[in-house]
Amino acid sequence: MKITYSKIFLTIACIAFVVPQALAATTAPAKSSKASAKHGKAKKPLVITNATIDEDDLELDTKNALSTEYNCELGNKLTMYQNADDDKHIGLVWKKHIHRLQRIETTTGANRFENRKYGLLWIGIPAKSILLDTKKGQQLANECKNAAQMTAELTVR
Repeated sequence: MKITYSKIFLTIACIAFVVPQALAATTAPAKSSKASAKHGKAKKPLVITNATIDEDDLELDTKNALSTEYNCELGNKLTMYQNADDDKHIGLVWKKHIHRLQRIETTTGANRFENRKYGLLWIGIPAKSILLDTKKGQQLANECKNAAQMTAELTVR
């Protein structure tokens, strides 16, 4: 097989044309903080004591949110954050992590919130609430009650 200068030139030209396009298609451009701030989409850092924050939860506004402490059986505790202007999401602090859960509509009237990425499911009824791990198919916290639910339970007895 005889290699000519024209074949070498053609090969180099093809490589020079194809490789940059292939690299551009496989690497994502880095996001600039200046660009996101310019468009008003800059994410504000949260200040939550002793809790780490998941990437999906950076948009939670806990400063303006109503927080509710829940005591569950087996000594488990969790905190729920709700914003008055956003009834579609809650923030849930569980095991020193805050997770953003999205409302799932139900026909029963129960409050159901889910974070599919982490497999968390929060179901709240007037008497109590429960936190489930949908990935493992197990309960994380059961018989969770806030102060109002505990007071209501004592007055019924």
